[in-house]
Amino acid sequence: MNSQQNIPNRQSGFSMIEVVVTLIILLLGLLGLVGVMIKSQRSELESYQRVQALIMLQDIAGRIEANRNVASCYALTGTSGTPYLGTTGAAILPCATGTPQQQTQFNNDSTAWNQLLLGAAETLSASSVGSIIGARGCISYDDTTKLISPTTGSPVPGTGIYTIAVAWQGLDTTAIATSNCAQGLYGNDAQRRVVSSTLRIGSLTAL
Repeated sequence: MNSQQNIPNRQSGFSMIEVVVTLIILLLGLLGLVGVMIKSQRSELESYQRVQALIMLQDIAGRIEANRNVASCYALTGTSGTPYLGTTGAAILPCATGTPQQQTQFNNDSTAWNQLLLGAAETLSASSVGSIIGARGCISYDDTTKLISPTTGSPVPGTGIYTIAVAWQGLDTTAIATSNCAQGLYGNDAQRRVVSSTLRIGSLTAL
């Protein structure tokens, strides 16, 4: 009698169920990896936009500081967060104070900052693409912070604190920005991103 006949046949390789289960596990892992990559790219874009907004903010702050005798001309934004420059922004009004050279410098500075907000430094198919999403720039002035002349006891025009803000469209919702720059112009205000800074202008002449 052949003893091998009593040994049951053993199945070799993988069954169809094992293959399917393995593919499902692999697919879930790949989907999770794709989700992590998308989240990473969104975070990278958010970080890039914030850096660009800070560059824009520092750009105009330096321009105002360099032309401080007509600093009040740069303040175009009221307490409502409008008007502003950049996306669908307001027209640049002429400066009525200072020398002709200072007025020209103001116009050049405002035009250059507006173009920076609009992304005109980089174009693709005749479209400006060099800026952050929906960039808007606000500059407001608190005239209650004017310096007081010890000689006359009167406030010194143009001196005091200026607030500069750059707003843009974020990708995800987050805490609502306290600055009112371009408030309500991005759909859900929790997607409005804002960076801001204050600039104090003193007097170049003796008080």
